[in-house]
Amino acid sequence: MKFGTPELLIILLVVIVIFGPTQIPKLTKMIGKSVKNLRAGMSEDEDEEKKEKGKTEE
Repeated sequence: MKFGTPELLIILLVVIVIFGPTQIPKLTKMIGKSVKNLRAGMSEDEDEEKKEKGKTEE
């Protein structure tokens, strides 16, 4: 499912209506932190898998 420009604009408009323009910066900051933590967690899992794989090969 692809989203085009009109769909993204509608979603943005709905977000602004729901949260208000003053809450948007707080919301984006929170989403950014969540994505950063998710990536860090995924990276840790990949590192652990590599270590475990290396131990089983020895």
